[in-house]
Amino acid sequence: MSPIPDDLARAQEEWHTTYRQLAARPRTAVRRRLIHLSSEVLFHLFWQGRRSAGWAALHGARHVRATP
Repeated sequence: MSPIPDDLARAQEEWHTTYRQLAARPRTAVRRRLIHLSSEVLFHLFWQGRRSAGWAALHGARHVRATP
């Protein structure tokens, strides 16, 4: 599998930072930023055709489904 693109990793890191900001101090502008980052991460071209493996690589092994 190819490495996670820098822009996707950056967006995911920003998402986590923004989420913590929103939890600490809820504001409309922060909420909108989180929504924008969510769509940027979820619909990134990297995920085309490899959602499960790529998602697991970005989010860690805890999200990998056990195969029967």
